[in-house]
Amino acid sequence: MKKKLLLTGFEPFLNYDVNPTQKIVDAINGTEVGGFVIEGRVLPVDFKQSAIDLLDQYKKTAPDAVIMLGLAAGRRQITPERVAININEGPLDNRGYSPENEPIIKDGPAAYFSTLPIHKMVKRLKDAGIPAAISNTAGTYLCNHVMYRMLHHLESTNSNIPAGFIHIPASHELALSKPELPSWPTVHLIEAVKVLIESLVESS
Repeated sequence: MKKKLLLTGFEPFLNYDVNPTQKIVDAINGTEVGGFVIEGRVLPVDFKQSAIDLLDQYKKTAPDAVIMLGLAAGRRQITPERVAININEGPLDNRGYSPENEPIIKDGPAAYFSTLPIHKMVKRLKDAGIPAAISNTAGTYLCNHVMYRMLHHLESTNSNIPAGFIHIPASHELALSKPELPSWPTVHLIEAVKVLIESLVESS
C-alpha cells in the first residue's frame, strides 16, 4: 500500500485575493510525489474551524506525513517553520474574529517543535537551486494555530509521523494586485513543494 501525505493550504484571507497555497494543494491533490499519494485539503481562515477541519481530514486520511502550507507575503524564500507557540493573536479571520493573547490549548505546552526534517528540506531545496531557510517564527495567526494543534494531537496520541508547517512567498498572480510583494511563478512554488515532499523519503 502506498504511503499517504496530508497536504493543506488556506483560502484567501485579509486583503489577499489569491492564496497560492490553495493553488498548490489543488494542483497536486491526488497525484503521487516521492512515493506519497497526496491528500489535499484547503482550510478555512477561521480560528474556530480550521483545526477542526484539519484534524477531521487527518483522521479520515490516516496519513504517513503531514505538511501544512501557508502564505508569508513579503518573504523571499521557502521557510520551514521550526516551532509553533501556544498563542492565538492577530487580525480578523474570515469569520470576523480577532483573538488577543489567547492560548490555543488551555494548559497546553508553551510550544511544539516541527517533526519534519527541516534542515534536510532546506538543504535539498538549496541543492535544487531554490531559495530556502529555516524560520523560527510561524507568527500567532492561523498558520501557527494549525501547526500547534496538529503537533499537539500527534503528541497526545503518541504518533511519531513527520509533521510541520512551511511558509511560501507570494505568487505572481497575487502580486498582480499587490505589486510591492516579492513573488514567484506558481509553477516554481509547486516544484518547491514537490522537492519538500521528496526530501521526506530521503530522510526516512
